[in-house]
Amino acid sequence: MTQLGEAIARFHKLLTSDPIRSSGWVEQLREQMAARRLVVNHRPVSPVLRPHFLSRRQYISLVKTAETLSSAIARMLGLIVANQHLLNRMELLPGEKMLASLDPGYSYASALAFLGSHVNNGAVHFANSSSDMPTGIVYSEMLSDLLWDTAPVKEFRKRYRLEKTGGTKPFVQALLKAYKDFGGRKAPAIALVEFKGPFVTTETHELELLAELLQRLGYQAQTVAPEQLTYREGVLRADGFVVDLVYRAVRAHEFLLRFDLDHPLVRAYRDRKVCVVNSFRAELGRKKSLLSLLTDETLTRDFPPAERKAIRETIPWTRVAAQAKATYGAQTVDLPEFIAKNRSKLVLRPNDDSAEQPVFEGWTTDDAGWERAMRTALRDHYVVQERFEAPPVAFPVDVYGDVQMRELRVDVQPHTFLGKVHGCSARIAPAGGAFSTVAGIAPAFVIEPR
Repeated sequence: MTQLGEAIARFHKLLTSDPIRSSGWVEQLREQMAARRLVVNHRPVSPVLRPHFLSRRQYISLVKTAETLSSAIARMLGLIVANQHLLNRMELLPGEKMLASLDPGYSYASALAFLGSHVNNGAVHFANSSSDMPTGIVYSEMLSDLLWDTAPVKEFRKRYRLEKTGGTKPFVQALLKAYKDFGGRKAPAIALVEFKGPFVTTETHELELLAELLQRLGYQAQTVAPEQLTYREGVLRADGFVVDLVYRAVRAHEFLLRFDLDHPLVRAYRDRKVCVVNSFRAELGRKKSLLSLLTDETLTRDFPPAERKAIRETIPWTRVAAQAKATYGAQTVDLPEFIAKNRSKLVLRPNDDSAEQPVFEGWTTDDAGWERAMRTALRDHYVVQERFEAPPVAFPVDVYGDVQMRELRVDVQPHTFLGKVHGCSARIAPAGGAFSTVAGIAPAFVIEPR
């Protein structure tokens, strides 16, 4: 067992000790989460009863690799915006393509981004980028503070040095840096734009908490629905509130399902009368088709060696599912034929993360099911990706007052602000990928022996 594995086993053993078990700390933790609005759809935002632990070596490797990949992603996004052929390969809606063509008023597509990764011993693998509207920063910081003071973590800290990761300070700094680069010269009035009312499928309080944080720092800030916005005489307003800076918490494709390109937010953005963070160009960074371009060595051959090495070692081979030829290693293959013959090592993922579009894992699908999945993928904007499976991690979970161990999948998300990593958090979900209430956020702590 590794040192990290021994530390985690020690933490789990602490939970069964009489002083900890009888202290009522689980009930107190749940009450504090509810009181601080750390809930999503009326459930605690964190389903687990310990932080996700990373060794110092793992964290340093994660930061270095994430920053290198962030640089490669920014480089590729620059190529895409300047090249219509590459833009066409992104499988965008027409409205998304138009929005991506607009200059946001600052030089980077994403001021704030998460990279979805799996950390296993010394290896790091990246599967996606949430560079349009990263979520969980406020929740993760508040969860870190709550867990830090629980009975088992206090006892655990007597033997191990723990370091919290993540935080809202660099988030706010990046938000304001984008506004300054846009040309802002005063303290901005900030609208945090999100869907409300009948458009909401997930009830979360994170934007409210972020607005309250900005208010405590002295900024005018409020959450706003897109239908509250008006644009007249070069000024964007929300029910009379003049808006200088928009924190965008609505995805472009969902926005375009409800509104057209004459919406006040789009017109103000197009006229460069409001700073929008993240820009609509950031949508390019979360499409799975971006990984197809990054893993195409004919496009990255002029990238710096460190970026090419990071891509090669951490991003699985990915191609847009289409009736086309594709490169796989040194071979050129007919893509549909290759997908059909290599079911056991491939997965089909929607280009856009969506609850309506399933992921198809070839190794869990029979031949007939894989043939149906292929037809769906070739029709509905999917990518094919080489299989990578992260081993599940054991976590204690509160099941109606009973602490039980569950094997869960962990996606570690480095928080990247203006290309630099400042902490990380973890997304927790069932190992099999099925729907479950045992899903949510866990803060990440760096651990070292004393």
